[in-house]
Amino acid sequence: MINHVVLFKLKDYESDSRKQTEISKIEDALLGLLGKIDELKYIEVGVNYDLAAKSYDICLITHFESLDGLDVYRIHPEHLKVAELIGQHAVERAAVDYEF
Repeated sequence: MINHVVLFKLKDYESDSRKQTEISKIEDALLGLLGKIDELKYIEVGVNYDLAAKSYDICLITHFESLDGLDVYRIHPEHLKVAELIGQHAVERAAVDYEF
């Protein structure tokens, strides 16, 4: 199995409520991928409890049976739609992929 972990830091917003609204949209879009991409076996989205923190705002954890499955996910049209949404809000991204 492959664990794909991605962290996103979002841009600054005029208020915490606006930031939370955008985070909720991203979270819903990510969780909506389950069932749309066969290779995606598990998905979890965590949101940092402190929206004002200098750390990352969103953590995505996904599981795939193989690196080939992860590669299919990366170019899948549904994933690309969500990536485009995230790209409108994220200023930093970090990722780690490992076997477990």
